Formats: sequence, C-alpha cells, structure tokens
Amino acid sequence: MERVSLAGKSVLVTLPLTERQREEFSSLVSGVGGSVSFVSDANVTEADVATAAIIIGTMPVDMLHASPELEWVQTSTAGYDHLLAPGVLAPGTRLSNASGAYGQAVSEHMLAQLLCLMKRLHRYRDNQGRGLWRDEGPVTSLVGARVLVLGAGDVGTSFARLVRDLGAHVTGMRRSVVEATEPYERMITPDALHDTLPQTDVVASVLPSTPQTRGMANDAFFARMKRGAFFVNAGRGDFVDQDALCRALSSGNLAGAALDVTDPEPLPADHPLWRQPNALITPHVAGWWHLQATVDNVVRISLANLRCYLAGKPLKNEVVR
Repeated sequence: MERVSLAGKSVLVTLPLTERQREEFSSLVSGVGGSVSFVSDANVTEADVATAAIIIGTMPVDMLHASPELEWVQTSTAGYDHLLAPGVLAPGTRLSNASGAYGQAVSEHMLAQLLCLMKRLHRYRDNQGRGLWRDEGPVTSLVGARVLVLGAGDVGTSFARLVRDLGAHVTGMRRSVVEATEPYERMITPDALHDTLPQTDVVASVLPSTPQTRGMANDAFFARMKRGAFFVNAGRGDFVDQDALCRALSSGNLAGAALDVTDPEPLPADHPLWRQPNALITPHVAGWWHLQATVDNVVRISLANLRCYLAGKPLKNEVVR
C-alpha cells in the first residue's frame, strides 16, 4: 500500500500526553513532512480545527463543519454517534474510535456501583451525613447471581469477567449469533431478551445509541425483569425511558439502579430520578481520563492507528459510514 504524505499539512492532537508521548507523535508526523499541534480539549479553537488534516482526540462537534480538508478523525472515545450527525464530517473524512481503551475503567466503575447498591452502602453513606447509626437490613450477593450483559464487547466483557470472578453466572447479548466463550456461559441475541429478563438478577447495559436501542428499557422491559433485580447502565442514557425507570424503582419491582449515563446530560436538578432512594447516579465519569490506564490505552491505539494511516494500512476501529 502507498504511504501517505503530510507535506504542508497539520495534525491536531488533543490528548493529555506526556513529553515522551508528544515526541512519538511529533516524530511520526515530521517524518512525512507534516506538523503537529498539541492543544488540550478544553482549549481547542475553531482555528485549530479548521487547519487540521487529521484530528486525534476530542473536539467540540460544532467546530467541524464537515470540512472536506479534514482527512481523518481518531476519537479518544469509544462512542462516536455524535460525529455521525449530518453536517459534522464530510463524506470523505475517515473516522475511527478508541474502542478497547475503556474496558477496565468502566467495568470497575459499574462493579463498584452495583456492589454499593447490593450491600446498601449508599444508604449507609446517606446515614453518615445525618449522623444516623441504623441497620439498613438484608443485603444480596453476586455469588450464584445470574447477570445479563447487554453489549458483549470490550467493556461488557470486562464487566462480565469481574462479576464471573465473584461467583456470578453471566449471559451476554449481541446483535448477531455467536458462540458463548468465557467469561460467558450463554450468549443470546435481542430476540431472546424478553424471555431472559425474568430469570436475571442483574441487567447491565453498555449498549451504544442506535435507533434500535433508544428507549428499549421501557415499562415493558422493567416489568419483565425479576422482582428485586438490579439495573446498571453505563452505555448511553437514551437506552432508558427514565420515567419508566422511576416507576419501576418506586413500585419496588427493581431493587436498585446504578447509572453513569442519563438522558439528557447533565440530568436536570429537578428530575425525579435524583430523589429515588435506590438509584445511584454518577455524572458520566466511568471512563474519560480518570484512570491513567485509560489515557495510556487511548494513546497506544492512536499511535498505532497513526502509523497505519501513514503506511496506507487499514485502521483499527474504523467506522463504516
């Protein structure tokens, strides 16, 4: 394959890099005649974006303007649906994401939220703030629990492995039929979801936002769930009908809901979900740069893809548009 020249072209990198990582990017770009700019995602400007032939990292979507001069965008996130809206990227602009970078961070966050609910630690934390010494009653365990993971990719499988190691029996759900391999005991497709929900103690979603997934967790979904089950969502907020979730929590059908994503974001201060005693909400912080391992993973994926791009080789995680 023919190597790519960046002569007279600029590469914009918005990742939080060490000096050594900056040198790696600079060496690659300068080696093919290009220049590289390092700007934090918080400080990137329209001028930075407008002059870039390649963008690696995150930038405000409204700065892109479907520029035909933009050849390739390597996102620092696994999600990319915001970049697919009309008028954001030109038809010829290539797009790849950072899938595979977030499994550890997001799955550990999901597990922490879930265990907090199962052991009623959220109640004890509330009591601590009030100086209240009170037993909050029986707790539940992942030992022997049946866990259903909706979205058996990198993050879902990392979570499945964590709960499996704590004694759970894990079923995964994917769009197409595949054979179950560890840590999954069983793999289903969406047409089997209706029959699987009543036998499940924990339903955890890491599904992306698609026309098929939006609003899937509705009244009928929660009514099918086993009474006393837990719901975890770290995928996309629009997977959930939040009014339906409030009703499921208020009725006692659900034992608890752990959410790192909502719709909209930020969740309005007056939204009733905030006041559900068995809802544990974090503000979409499971991933991003909170864990250094995530940063290192994104940088590794981005550098590998830059080498592939310059060598004219296929990109990892390229999005077909």
